[in-house]
Amino acid sequence: MMKMEPVVKINVLLVEDSKFLRIAFERSLTKAGFTVSVAQDGEEGLRIACETVPDLILLDMLLPKLSGQQVLQALKGDPLTTGIPVIILSSLSQQNEEKLKQAGAAAYFEKSKLIEYSNSVKLHDAINIAVLESRLLKRKSLFVSK
Repeated sequence: MMKMEPVVKINVLLVEDSKFLRIAFERSLTKAGFTVSVAQDGEEGLRIACETVPDLILLDMLLPKLSGQQVLQALKGDPLTTGIPVIILSSLSQQNEEKLKQAGAAAYFEKSKLIEYSNSVKLHDAINIAVLESRLLKRKSLFVSK
């Protein structure tokens, strides 16, 4: 499987309460060429998202202070952050995937399946694709509004 390198630097906000997983994901993403900032709970993730407006957010669902669902809802309800693609990383099964996509998530990955190399490459590709789609939509809206 061919690895997709970021065309331009992509700023990713990783919201994950597990220190072990936060470090592992941060290392993997940095090694793949992404710029990564981290938050360890939902409240901090929402604050950093509003302050920095990252290109993409990787969001755990089971978080302290604010749940991933609450963070997703707040992000999609704020004009400043509504256009940021959000990829869900969860230890829950994919039974919630469709509901989360309807709520605005760009993609859904089970953490346990990301241990395999091919699935981590799929995550990196999903990040690149979601950011490129988001940037294309922004450009399109600039042309339509003129």
